[in-house]
Formats: sequence, structure tokens, C-alpha cells
Amino acid sequence: MPQIRKSTHTFKQRERYSPRTAHEKNLVTALTRLKDDKDAAAFIRDLMTPQEIDEFAHRLEIARLLYEGHSYVEVAETIGVSTTTVTRVAHWLYSGCGGYWKFLNKKNS
Repeated sequence: MPQIRKSTHTFKQRERYSPRTAHEKNLVTALTRLKDDKDAAAFIRDLMTPQEIDEFAHRLEIARLLYEGHSYVEVAETIGVSTTTVTRVAHWLYSGCGGYWKFLNKKNS
């Protein structure tokens, strides 16, 4: 893979999300109450199928690679997805609610 370059993009929040129902609020609360990686892994596996876990893991990896400055084509080839998928993740990374951005900023600081 080519040398990593610093992304020139910045985050500009264009979307907002608040849980719409008691069920959605409960999901957010459940995520915030997990204490460690082991608890989070167990919760994720109980909540999702292996295919769903794989899909969400790919999305996070796509966001990480874009954040680091890789091109859409590089990311698509590395992950094995279409550039359309990469574009979708990029939308949420650069102008979504800020979830990817906050996680990646914390991870890299």
C-alpha cells in the first residue's frame, strides 16, 4: 500500500441524531454502560450476526483509512469493497454526526 498521507479533509457536522424511541434510547444507554472490551465484544456478538459485525468492522476500517489520507480507490482495494461503499462511509466521516470523527481523533491522540 502507498505511503500514508495526512488527510486534507476536516469534519463539518451536517447531520444530527437523537434517539427517537425508548428502544433506541435503551440501545444508546447499553453502549455507554459497557465497561471494557470484553463486555463490548460479548454485547456486540449477542446483538449482531457475524455478518453484521464484519460489515460494521469494515465501515470503521474504511473510516480509519480515509481519516489517515488514503484515496477512495486504495481503501476500496484494501478492504475489498466498492468505491460506492467507501463514498458512503466518507459522507458520514466528513459530514455526518461526528461519531467516526470523535472516535478516530481520540484513537490518534
